[in-house]
Amino acid sequence: MMANLGIGIIGCGNISTSYLRLAPLFKGLEVRSVADVNMAVAEARAAEYGVQAQSVEDLLGNPAIDVVINLTIPEAHYPVTKAILQAGKHAYSEKPLVLTLEQGKDLRDLAAAKGLAVGCAPDTFLGGAHQQARALIDEGKLGQITTGNAAIQGHGPESWHPNPAFFYLPGAGPIMDMGPYYIANLINLLGPVRRVGALTSAATPTRVIGSGDQAGQEVPVKTPSNIQALLEFHSGATIAFSASWDVWHHKRNHFELYGTEGTLYVPDPNFFGGPLQMAGRDGVLQDVAPWDHPFGVVNQKGHRGEDQANYRTAGMADMVMAVTEGRDARCSLERTLHGVDVMTACLTSGETGAFVTLTTTCTQPAPLGPEAARALMREA
Repeated sequence: MMANLGIGIIGCGNISTSYLRLAPLFKGLEVRSVADVNMAVAEARAAEYGVQAQSVEDLLGNPAIDVVINLTIPEAHYPVTKAILQAGKHAYSEKPLVLTLEQGKDLRDLAAAKGLAVGCAPDTFLGGAHQQARALIDEGKLGQITTGNAAIQGHGPESWHPNPAFFYLPGAGPIMDMGPYYIANLINLLGPVRRVGALTSAATPTRVIGSGDQAGQEVPVKTPSNIQALLEFHSGATIAFSASWDVWHHKRNHFELYGTEGTLYVPDPNFFGGPLQMAGRDGVLQDVAPWDHPFGVVNQKGHRGEDQANYRTAGMADMVMAVTEGRDARCSLERTLHGVDVMTACLTSGETGAFVTLTTTCTQPAPLGPEAARALMREA
């Protein structure tokens, strides 16, 4: 039987509850300690979930901790993950892993020198719907994917988030905050990107906070809030990618892929589940019957009361299993680094007006079918 690895969490904000609640679903994981720059916040979260609260320094020095999850704000991801590796522990970060390609390469070199693993969210592409889409493509049901659309569109998080300023700083915005879900799934479905071109803009210089103690206050917009990009993949596919927080309403699908034999409609890659639809050469649209995948099973209600499948921590569980089995993790540093390259290249293209050829590449992650997913989970 696989021995549990001790898990520590740095950063006890809202997202920490997902990891603390869902980690017990998976083999090999035992959350033992949490830390935050605000000790009172760490103590409250620790009491809520029955784990130990420590300072960041003490958690990094805790010999019972083998893997540390980095749930800090984006600008702290790089220094905190570097500190985790320097402490001799495996690291798993919330997205984005880093804000620049240079930071990512530094972490890659440090991890290699120390023989440690680095993984990064999102792991939503491991969800039942997205893995079924991968299986349909791999089986040739769509033929060769030639083109498609991916779209993140809305009016930003300031309407519901009580402290949204960081969303509009460099390293965030719609492409760095939400883009990782879409880019990770595109890599899952189509493989690596060769080059990108983009136009970028911002509709307003400030945003007004709509909830919480700071409601009515303005925050500055210091990164593009509208990115319209074209991605060319090594496979030959070309995907139009829209990432915009300048949209009040739209009717676009989150994800559409067009192949030589048909069209596939993929649900929002921000979530693990959702409906798949497919049309063949006859143009008849049909629902795809969901397969029996454990990461597609509804297990919570969303903010609006809708059914959702949420299996955050699956990517880290796969990384831990990969460490013990000596194989490649699906949410690997190389794929994450390529995703960072794609997103930052879009921003660079928006600044320069030129296409940007990427300097990184990666392989597609191994598919995660129903049986492989069950192998990550504890027995009920």
